[in-house]
Amino acid sequence: MARPIIEPVTEQNLPEFAEFLYANLSKDRSPAEWQQALRVGWDPERPNFGFLMRDEGRIAGGIGAIYAQRRVNGREERFCNITSWCVLDAYRKQSMRLAMAIVEQPGYHFTDFSPTEVVGGVLRFLKFKPIDERQTVILNLPRLLASGRVITEAAKIEATLQGDARQAYRDNAGFPWLTHLIVGSGTSWCHVIYKRWTFKGLPAARIIHVGDPEVFSRHVGRLTTHFLFNGIVSTHVDTRHLRCDVSPSRIRSGFNAKLYLSPSLQEPDIDYLYSETVAMNL
Repeated sequence: MARPIIEPVTEQNLPEFAEFLYANLSKDRSPAEWQQALRVGWDPERPNFGFLMRDEGRIAGGIGAIYAQRRVNGREERFCNITSWCVLDAYRKQSMRLAMAIVEQPGYHFTDFSPTEVVGGVLRFLKFKPIDERQTVILNLPRLLASGRVITEAAKIEATLQGDARQAYRDNAGFPWLTHLIVGSGTSWCHVIYKRWTFKGLPAARIIHVGDPEVFSRHVGRLTTHFLFNGIVSTHVDTRHLRCDVSPSRIRSGFNAKLYLSPSLQEPDIDYLYSETVAMNL
């Protein structure tokens, strides 16, 4: 039997790939919504939407990709975020070929922010590095003496942020499942993106993005007070973003680590903007 072929996901076969993901990965999104999710991208030279595996004309597996061109540390960088990796059981031994098709593309930094344990093992074999998976859970209490301000109005956020931070806000705003704000004072502000969810049956804020960990940590008390006054009981943030102890809080761990592969960037340079974390309601 001939080995299945690997081909890029293009505008022509994206509808077929979306039907495959709907049937075999998740029915939470319609095929049209799968197409919409995979079309999100921030690279005008996006080469594809990922890769698929085809056997005798039928899709047997695929891996999605979201591309972005953005500035990191003052330099233009290109990213490929891996998403929606799905292979039929009979073809699992061919999964590595899909991963190789992605990472053999030159000139990109690669990320996967929602790997399963199996996917994580494959990517670690390909030299992907883990990101600290610990999360700090902060109980939101009224800290009325905490320093700083919280700004939630879109026009004021855009007027206050400067340079790359303003561009990042513009590029990643508009997804209805996420909320943007800035916290800080004077000329020092941190762009924060969060998603409302529930933790142990109570309203919680899951922090998706921390634009400036130093500013965030200085004013975290003001932010958690803001959340409390808006009916949110706890704040969940990657521990790697905190530069201070916040009480009362506790550390949660044991999650599948997010992963990245880069010839030049280090863990502090990696965030979840321009990726499925923002573009898909996960």
